Amino acid sequence: MDKKQYYRSIPKIDTLMETDEIKILSENCSREYVLESVRKATEDLREYINVCDSEEKINKRIETIIDDISKDVKLLTSFNMKRVINGTGTILHTNLGRAVISEEIAERVKKTITGYSSLEYDLEAGERGLRYSHFEKIVTKITGAESAMAVNNNAGAVLLILSALAKGKEVVVSRGELVEIGGSFRVPDVMAQSGGKLVEVGTTNKTHLFDYENAITDETTALLKVHTSNYRIVGFTESVSLEELASLAHKNNIPVIEDIGSGVLVDLRKYGLSYEPTVQESIKAGVDIVCFSGDKLLGGPQAGIIVGKKHLIDKIKKHPLTRALRIDKFTAIALEAVFHEYIDEERAVKNLPVLKLINRGIKDIKIQAEELYNELYPVIKDSCDISIESCESQIGGGSLPLERIDSLAVYFKPKTMTTAHLEKQLRHLETPIIGRIVNDSFIIDLRTVLEGEINLICESLKNIFE
Repeated sequence: MDKKQYYRSIPKIDTLMETDEIKILSENCSREYVLESVRKATEDLREYINVCDSEEKINKRIETIIDDISKDVKLLTSFNMKRVINGTGTILHTNLGRAVISEEIAERVKKTITGYSSLEYDLEAGERGLRYSHFEKIVTKITGAESAMAVNNNAGAVLLILSALAKGKEVVVSRGELVEIGGSFRVPDVMAQSGGKLVEVGTTNKTHLFDYENAITDETTALLKVHTSNYRIVGFTESVSLEELASLAHKNNIPVIEDIGSGVLVDLRKYGLSYEPTVQESIKAGVDIVCFSGDKLLGGPQAGIIVGKKHLIDKIKKHPLTRALRIDKFTAIALEAVFHEYIDEERAVKNLPVLKLINRGIKDIKIQAEELYNELYPVIKDSCDISIESCESQIGGGSLPLERIDSLAVYFKPKTMTTAHLEKQLRHLETPIIGRIVNDSFIIDLRTVLEGEINLICESLKNIFE
């Protein structure tokens, strides 16, 4: 095979740039980006010819060079972060953005950020204000705390609290609460970073009140309680109640700090779930500082909300780290809107997507599953086995780790391709569909499929199996 002949067949860059297809690309995109892709395509083709011994394959690559350029330009100019359809059944899926924000709240954010806003302007006083002030009053009203603020996430909240209140002093923590969450974020490491001195008490499964009492010295600045929201220790266990801990701390004139994790503001037992401590209960029990996530069971944007005693919150607000960890205007607007929903618990459960998905009835899910099945079965039955089967959804996001919720899923067992190939195709759609593979079937759990997404799933699967 004369490879020199094929090297000569590679279209010149100027020639490619003058083709109608490439001209259209240049009109819709930066000419420099298109030129870069054209050069890359010719170089790749030259390397391919060098290693390929098949004339048929080389000719095909030469014939499709414009298609390759178009794909490269599209890849270069397309957005990487996309909306996806969550068919995993995990409501707070960390990899898929955790809490979904409602259309109403998104519209409020859009309306406010597309103009100037009173982010740090006190309209009443006509002077500079604080970005926390927009939601502080409503948060304190809902939780019973004296004051509130927020930073960019709950890990940052813990670091900031300890840095502001415990630097150079001892903080007492139960060994059973020295947790690690996602990203190797560990309580002992955060304590070290803050400058606080960790004092461990008790054992992994049992910590008594006297363990804390015996550990308190003149150097003790706080008692720290960490809610194990992403796992459970069961069996031969014992822990100290918040009321007991607060009573002991206040006798010694030190505060109790609690990282409650998910930030629950409603009693989830009303909706058929296991008990999860609420922020209100912690404040009522006498905890001085409570921090929690905004994008978990609260149902809002990523944030670390800090509530508690005013004199302590004021001290935290003045710490230099506060500015480094502060929330942006998007988060401030969304947080205010989310907390407004909690003025009425029924309204929150009705309007916040996280609580709606948790509270979805099986009858509603069945209607959705049957709609998907009935639309697809006549079209893809020869290429794919399809069925509706029971499954279990989960909360996710490190919340209620043992909780499983009855749900329904549509199972797809392809006949003309592997299940892994089907999963890959769905993952590479313009609007990716993310599900699970179970027993060599691709499943879509309908609990987390949102309103209006069924039609898109149907069209996507029809196109794949046509």
